[in-house]
Order: sequence, then C-alpha cells, then structure tokens
Amino acid sequence: MSLKHKKILLGVTGSIAAYKAALLIRLMVKEGAEVKVIMTRAAADFISPLTLSTLSKNPVLQDLFDEGTWSNHVMLGRWADAMLIAPLSCNSLSRMATGTCDNLLQAVYLSATCPVIVAPAMDEDMWKHPSTKKNLGMISAYGNKIIPVANGELASGLYGEGRMAEPEEIVAYLKAFFEHSAELKGKKALVTAGPTYEPIDPVRFVGNHSSGKMGIALAHELYKRGAEVTLVLGPGAVEQDMNGIKVKRINTAEQMYHACKAEFDQVNIAIMAAAVADYTPEQAASEKIKKKDDNWSLSFTRTRDILKSLGQEKKTGQILVGFALETNNEKANALEKLKSKNADFIVLNSLRDPGAGFGHDTNKVTIFDKSGQEYAFEMKSKTEVASDIIDVIIRS
Repeated sequence: MSLKHKKILLGVTGSIAAYKAALLIRLMVKEGAEVKVIMTRAAADFISPLTLSTLSKNPVLQDLFDEGTWSNHVMLGRWADAMLIAPLSCNSLSRMATGTCDNLLQAVYLSATCPVIVAPAMDEDMWKHPSTKKNLGMISAYGNKIIPVANGELASGLYGEGRMAEPEEIVAYLKAFFEHSAELKGKKALVTAGPTYEPIDPVRFVGNHSSGKMGIALAHELYKRGAEVTLVLGPGAVEQDMNGIKVKRINTAEQMYHACKAEFDQVNIAIMAAAVADYTPEQAASEKIKKKDDNWSLSFTRTRDILKSLGQEKKTGQILVGFALETNNEKANALEKLKSKNADFIVLNSLRDPGAGFGHDTNKVTIFDKSGQEYAFEMKSKTEVASDIIDVIIRS
C-alpha cells in the first residue's frame, strides 16, 4: 500500500532530528501523500522553513496569530487523514500531555479530529526520565500513537535510546497504519497473554515459562487494525508501550477467569493466548513454608477452564480463538481441543519446533478452524505470526 491521496499534517518541533523532516517529506510525497507542515519557532533553529516548504510544495505555518492562520488550527486538524509530529521534542511532549496551547502546533493538536502519531526524539537521559515516561503514558492514554525510538548515536555523542525512528521506518509505519486501521473499526477484542502464577505460600508459586510475547503481539495487531482491545496480562510478561490498549494485570488462573468473564459478553473477538495453569495448590500457606529434613508434597486441584467456559457462553457472531501448545500428537490434540471447547479457531504450536513456544521472539503455527480448514505457516517473528492469525480470522 502507498500513501496515495493521503493528507498528512507534519508537525516539526525543536530537536536536532528536525533535519530528518526534509527526507521524511520527500518520502511521503513520493508515496503520493499531500503534506502540509507546521513548525515550532524552536524547530526553525534546526532547519529552514523554506526547505520544508519547497519539498512539501505548501507554505510552512509557524505563528498562531499571523494573518490567515488564526482559524487554521481548526481547519488543518479536520483536513488531515493523520497528524504526524516528527520529531517530537521533550518540551513539546510535555505540552501535549498537559494541554498547553501557546503555539500553532499545539493549537492544531488540541483541535485535531484526525489520528495523531508521534515520533519522539531526545537524549537518552531525557528519554528515561520518569517525567518523560509519565508524559508518554498520558498522551498514549489520550489515544495518540507512539512510534518507538531507536537505539543509536545521539546528538550528545552518547549511544543509547532516544534516537528518532528513521524516515523510512516512519513511512512504513504510516502505510501499515492506513492499511490496517479500518479493518476492525468498531469491533471489540479480548486477548489473554502470559503465564499464571499459582501461590504455594507468600514467596513460592507454581508457574510456567510463558513470556506473553505472542498475546501482546496479537493485542497490538488487533489495535493496529482498528479494534478496541482489552489485554488480560499475566505476571512476569514484559509490558511494552500499549498505545491505547486497555491492560488488566492478573496473577492467578482464577483472576484471569474473572477478568475474561467480565469482558467476554461485550467483545466480538476473544483470543485466549495465555498459558493458564491447569492445576493450583489446594491451599496456599499464609506464611512461608520452612524447609524440613523430610520430603514435602503438595495437593493440587483443577483450575477453571477459561476457554471452555467462554465457549459455553459464546453467542452468534462472536469469534473465540484458543491456543494449543503440544509436545506429541499435535494435530489430533488440537482438533480435539477445537471441538471440546466450542472454539472457532485453534492455533497450534509445538515445542518440537526449534524457535517456537515459550520465550522466543519467533513462532511457527498451524491454525485449524471449525469448518475443517487448516492454515500452516513457516517460522516467523511473533509480530508476523500475529498478523497471519488476524488475517485468517478476518478472512474466514
């Protein structure tokens, strides 16, 4: 997909990375986009407005109170298909988070009805400061989308996080955003990810090696395609920038069961990717169990079967997806799970496949649907696997 006929409003703020705006504009125009530029006064210290005006073939706007620009802050935010702020400086990030309106860029941002995407750029210490993380969380909660920073050489001469994504990466993000953002618009999705920890005592638990990466990738993919996503996330899973995804943190299988039950009635798609414990200690000790000379045994009881429970409640039009991680008789076990749980799809992956399963950044899956179709995929990154899974769900 290209950016043909897309209207992009580019905001450029005061960062050394502002020089990349020239290449970014050229790439977007080459892809067929119509680009208009707003610069802050500080940005003009790093790159000439004339340069950006020439490349975009449109006047560059700077001043809120200049003749002819007073009403533009409303018009521009309605004209654009997306507002892209790149680079986004630490200072402008703070203004966005707090709603400060003291320049044209901020006025347009606050009145924009189009999606807003930002590409931060700052030195590593600024990037890692708690106030920056807080501000990023705030603008993410407002629904803005954040393009991750890169690791690389910084203006300070240091090497680390905070470097703005390269123009080619930003254009690729925009293309993917426009390609997927409308497919699931108006739909609600529920995803589970990660392990559950079943307590033995206050310091010990029974768990598994799940990292949550597959479920998190699925949540991101659903969100990219326009769905309103709730992610029920187990302990220990690495929580990345969630970009507007609603996250419910849980620890135990029972907590995950209740979190899913509370959401399931309202969702169109539910994907149960979590590695939920099948058994939990019958009773967790209230105090740490002391080591003794003799052997120690535990008695376990079954946890609730979340997938089966949701399958029993599933209504017409709802899509329920389960996962099957197997070590033997993989296909037979997956098909039995598909039937017994009343699921619409089962995603099978095997621990026999190197690079698949727990902890890896890659996965190899086969998807079975209730009509008897089978979709096999080669080893891919979990991000690509998530895209394949959602493609199958949408197109089946």
